[in-house]
Amino acid sequence: MAAVVHKLLHHDHHANREPPSQSSQTEPSNQSGQSNQPPPSPHERQDSAMDRARDEEKHAVAQWDEQRQPLEPGQIEQDRKWVGHSSRVLRQEDFELIKTLGTGTFARVWLVRLANAREGDQHKVFALKILRKVDVIRLKQVEHVRNERNVLGSVAGHPFITTMVASFQDHDSLYMLLDYCPGGEVFSYLRRARRFNEATSQFYAAEIVLILEFLHEKMGVAYRDLKPENILIDAEGHLKLVDFGFAKKVENRETYTLCGTPEYLAPEVIRNTGHGTAVDWWAFGILVYEFLVGQPPFWDQNPMKIYEQIVEGRVRFPSAMSSDARNLISGLCTVDTSKRLGNIKGGASAVKSHAWFQHIDWDALYHRRINGPIVPHLRGPADTRNFDEYEPESDQREPYSNDMAEKWDEFFRDF
Repeated sequence: MAAVVHKLLHHDHHANREPPSQSSQTEPSNQSGQSNQPPPSPHERQDSAMDRARDEEKHAVAQWDEQRQPLEPGQIEQDRKWVGHSSRVLRQEDFELIKTLGTGTFARVWLVRLANAREGDQHKVFALKILRKVDVIRLKQVEHVRNERNVLGSVAGHPFITTMVASFQDHDSLYMLLDYCPGGEVFSYLRRARRFNEATSQFYAAEIVLILEFLHEKMGVAYRDLKPENILIDAEGHLKLVDFGFAKKVENRETYTLCGTPEYLAPEVIRNTGHGTAVDWWAFGILVYEFLVGQPPFWDQNPMKIYEQIVEGRVRFPSAMSSDARNLISGLCTVDTSKRLGNIKGGASAVKSHAWFQHIDWDALYHRRINGPIVPHLRGPADTRNFDEYEPESDQREPYSNDMAEKWDEFFRDF
C-alpha cells in the first residue's frame, strides 16, 4: 500500500500525457533561435506548480479509493502513511457536490466526485464533511472539531472506521474528505428488521470489538458516542464507525465532559465522577442488547428516568435471549468499572474470548475475508437510496470576518 501511494505521489508528471502536437513542438523563434514568447513570471510559475500539485493530489485520492485495503494496526500508527493527512493544495472546487447525505448543527456532509478529473478518475465518489468556521465557533465546538480531525487522521486505515483520506480548509470552512458508505445507517436496517438474529448481531458486535480494541489499546482514545446511528454499512456489508465529534485521547487519564446519547450513557458519566475508555464497553453492552431485542434496556420518555435506571444498573432480559448473550451483556453493563468486562484484566481480549464470540475468526474478520450479513443492493458507487432527503442549505449565513480569522485561525491550523 505504502509503495503504491509513494509511486502515485511521485510518478513522472509526463507519464500519462499525450505527446505534444507538431505545432506545440515548434515555437516561433527569432533569428537567434530563441522563442519570442516572454518567460513566465514568478507568479505564473507558482500558479502552474500549484495546479500540478492539485492535479497530482486529486489523482492520488482517486487511486487510493481503488487500492484501499485494511492497514495492519502498526501501519495505522505510522506518521508517514498517506491517508489522514492535511492537504495544503485541495480546495472545495476540486469536488462536484452531488447530494447532501446528512446535516448537523454546524456541519453538512455531501456526496462528491472529483471535478475536472483525469481519465478514469471521474466516477470516484467520496463523502465531504463541510464545517463552517463561524458555526463551529458560535456553538463552542472548536475543541471537539479539532479532536475529531486529529483522531480521524490518526486512525485512518482501520478497516471498520471511516477513513479520512485528507482534510483541508479555506477562509470560511473546514473540510474532511471521507470514504463513502452507500449502505447507510445500521439504525435503519435495525428498525426495518425490528431486531437482528444472533448471527448478524455477533458479526456486527465482533467488528465493533475490533474497533474498540484499536481505539483504546493502540490509540488511547475514548469514542464516547457508540450507537446504531453512528455506524454505517459499506458496499461490502461491513461496518464503518463515523462521527468522531465526541472522541477524545484520554489514555490513562479521566475526563469529565458530559457527552453522549442518554440511553447509552455509562453510570460514571451521569454521576460526573470522571470517566475513561470504560464508557465505550458499557455502551457496547447496550448496543448488543439493542441488536438482539430491538430497543435499549434503559428507556423512558423522561431522560431523568433513564438516568435513574442506568445508575441502578439492573438489566432485564427477555426469556428468548441466549445465556451466553445475557452473560456478555451483564459483564459489559456492570456499574462498577473495576469489574466491567473490557475494562478488567485482559481488556478487549477478555471480550474476544467470551463464549458468545466462540465461532468468530478474529484475523479473518479484521482482514474482511468474511462476508457481511447484509450487503446493500446498489445501482452504482454513487447510489444514495439509503440516505434521506435534506433541505437545501440557507443562503443567509454569517460571514467569517477578518477579525474572527485573526483570533481563531490559529486553532484551525491542524486542517
